[in-house]
Amino acid sequence: MGNYFPLFTDKGKKLNELLEFIYKGRAEEAKNILSIVINKRIPDLEKLKTSYDKPKKAISAKDALLITYGDMISEKPDKTDSSGKPEAGRSALNKLSSFLDRHIPGLFSFIHILPFYPYSSDDGFSVMDYRLVDPVLGSWKDISLLGEKRKLVFDFVINHASAKSSWFDSFKKGENPYNKFFVTRPLDYDYSAVLRPRTHPLITSIQMDNGETLGVWTTFSEDQIDLNFSEPLVLAEFVDIMLFYALKGARMFRLDAIAYLWKMDGTSCAHLPQTHAVVKLLRTIVDNLGLDILLLTETNVPHKDNISYFGKADEAHIVYNFSLPPLVLYAFVTADPAPLAAWANQLKVPDNAIMLNFLASHDGIGVTPVQGFVADYGPVLEGVKARGGLISMKAGKDGPIPYELNISWADAVAPLNASSEEKAAALLASYGIALAMDGLPAVYFHSLFGSENWAEGPGILAYNRAINRQKPELSGLESSLKNPLSLRSMALAGFTNLLKERSRRNIFDPGKAAVKFWADGSVFYADRAGESQFILILVNCSNLPLKALIPEQYKNSSVFNPVSAKLCGILQDNIIELAPFALLWLEKLIH
Repeated sequence: MGNYFPLFTDKGKKLNELLEFIYKGRAEEAKNILSIVINKRIPDLEKLKTSYDKPKKAISAKDALLITYGDMISEKPDKTDSSGKPEAGRSALNKLSSFLDRHIPGLFSFIHILPFYPYSSDDGFSVMDYRLVDPVLGSWKDISLLGEKRKLVFDFVINHASAKSSWFDSFKKGENPYNKFFVTRPLDYDYSAVLRPRTHPLITSIQMDNGETLGVWTTFSEDQIDLNFSEPLVLAEFVDIMLFYALKGARMFRLDAIAYLWKMDGTSCAHLPQTHAVVKLLRTIVDNLGLDILLLTETNVPHKDNISYFGKADEAHIVYNFSLPPLVLYAFVTADPAPLAAWANQLKVPDNAIMLNFLASHDGIGVTPVQGFVADYGPVLEGVKARGGLISMKAGKDGPIPYELNISWADAVAPLNASSEEKAAALLASYGIALAMDGLPAVYFHSLFGSENWAEGPGILAYNRAINRQKPELSGLESSLKNPLSLRSMALAGFTNLLKERSRRNIFDPGKAAVKFWADGSVFYADRAGESQFILILVNCSNLPLKALIPEQYKNSSVFNPVSAKLCGILQDNIIELAPFALLWLEKLIH
């Protein structure tokens, strides 16, 4: 790596070009600032490098990602741990680590700890200090301990910072350089062309310390002020934060809300070429420094825009598969997986790039990414409301329109008034589809442990997403997991088997098989054909027993239930009976 980052060498040619495109007349200034920032970190980064030319370790069937808050487990202070020692004094992150080690050892290779920095709102996404661990959660030592058994995924909250941050305090005082850190516009700014993911006014009025009233750009809330990346100093600050996170053990950066990064008057201010150039620049820095780190973009937008963040295999390594959740939900609410299968068949990603295949997360289920794939999503909206869910809106040209469905995934995919057994079956069958896709599967804590709607949450916390963000109390959680007939216990047992069985079959390695999808009635089919192994995944998306027609080449194949991890026999003909919400694998080896 040497003692100087190759900005001005052949190795740094692409970086030069990107900075010249982004900053034009200020490109030399940007290069100089970045050189100082990067070179300051290089001595410490030396120990992390792989090599310039060594490829990153490929994602395989053995990989899976867990999404969780650092304080997901709540507990009364007088409780003791499994060894009888008082829990007092143990951090929230330490308690989480202990809980995961007890219940899911080795099940996930990656752990995405949702923002663990000091924050003022939005459950962590309104960051007050990017280089600190919220003392309510613990310390950097606790983060490091979590990273000993799993690869750490850090949120890189790059679009905005908290209105209560020291940066914004300095901005209001007019102090250099923070007086340039945030986007400002006139209070009467015409933002009719801007793509809006929320319904509140885009420009928020604030009072400077000198008494002046100013308008600041607030894409997501009045407490989240958009950062001004047209200033090279802001880019340099975030490059330094990124490298700091690398030194703290991050193996993946989740680029939060990256689509809205760059502002240009008269445009939608979404997916602009400068935004893509910033993602390419971050990728180039990571790759040129030889760091075994992956970039994941989070862009809850229509499918074409979402996958554009792969670039030409020179932007994100991984992109959230945002169209997958609403299409799978449609399949289960309507018992019609045809739109899902049609979309899956046309999904194309660049070589060496992969999708993050998730169904639920800390956020809701995006409606926008289903555009163009389902003619009428109304039945799902009504189904979500009937199941106790909520619908969040965004600003549209003709008024507010549905943007996100807020509901627990276990409630969303199950029939109305379903039993715990039915909910568990539907939950696991739906994830059987996500795990059939090429890519890296991701599971949210509340899906893994079969959580239902926290109906009181939105009223208590005053936002819709709270319905799927409850912090369950440890004793109640442990008690449920000890009951084999509880939804939590059935969900965890099924996920454990499903993920373990998938990890044992390299036919699920991304790029390992030719994959095709189709639907017949309420049955979803995923056919993975490798050089010597074939597997046909069958999912009954309905609560009715069905008979499925099986292709001739799968006759005499073994029938395996990955949820129970049991072999069900050998398929004798080309018809198989599927129980409600059944998930089966038909497997065949070619000698």
